[in-house]
Amino acid sequence: MGILPWRGRDVIDPRDFTREDLEILFEEADKMRRQLSSGRVTRTLEGKIIATAFFEPSTRTRLSFEAAAKRLGADVIGFSAEEATSVAKGESFVDTIRMLDGYADLIVIRHKYEGAAALAAEVARVPVINGGDGSQHHPTQAMLDLYTVRELFGSVDGLNYLIVGDLKYARTVASLLRALSLFKPASVMLSAPPQLQLRDEVRRDVESRGLRLEYVKLEEGLSRADVIYVTRIQRERFPDPQEYEKVRGSYRITRRLLEAYAKGSAKVLHPLPRVDELAADVDSTSYQAYFLQASLGVPLRMALLNLILGGEAS
Repeated sequence: MGILPWRGRDVIDPRDFTREDLEILFEEADKMRRQLSSGRVTRTLEGKIIATAFFEPSTRTRLSFEAAAKRLGADVIGFSAEEATSVAKGESFVDTIRMLDGYADLIVIRHKYEGAAALAAEVARVPVINGGDGSQHHPTQAMLDLYTVRELFGSVDGLNYLIVGDLKYARTVASLLRALSLFKPASVMLSAPPQLQLRDEVRRDVESRGLRLEYVKLEEGLSRADVIYVTRIQRERFPDPQEYEKVRGSYRITRRLLEAYAKGSAKVLHPLPRVDELAADVDSTSYQAYFLQASLGVPLRMALLNLILGGEAS
């Protein structure tokens, strides 16, 4: 029953899914974690081929998808930079996707341009998963973020969320807010430098879906938050390097700051990589949950691949 809503689906935008869809995914991820911990992973995708088409650099997303596919018995083909493809020779993006469509049973794509994943899904006959495109969508990261919250607190509902940092360019923020609109958070607070405020179209979109947003000073947000979600400044998405220099280092979450303002039960999440916005001295505190968050990427993406390709997990 749980397999059918997911089988054969593209994963492009968090708005394409319902709360029930995500709950099915989370339950499947629980099964995958139990299998991993027991050392008896069912190789449900034996004979399948997963293509990872990463036109933009990635560590966690690409490697966790590859690890997930291999844990399930699938083979993996692909590339990790545009320079390693025939696009560098002038081949069109569409033709590259057509080639991969003939080679694989599912394509995971990352691209610097917004809309690339949606275009790939139009071209390909096999399912396409958006591993991040432009500054708008990173749906599997949002799924992972909420799965981590569920693991930490037992529920996504009823919690106070503080999102700190680059709200303008971080696709993880836009996707997280859209996914959160499917649930019932107690509050969603935003804290960012003036130049990095949430884009109007994202704000209007999530508010139209019933998510109430509240801008707060960092100290106030820390004092109320259960979940503190930190993002780095997205240097690579700034059209003007001088604009980046103006906001560089404008916020930093440290152990001292958390101990001064945050609740003892609060947890810090970060999609990673980090630069200087999250101090290393937080790593050894009870607030740190971002390494758990990263580790859950494998079972969550195992669940995603298994549901889409119709594997039968025991």
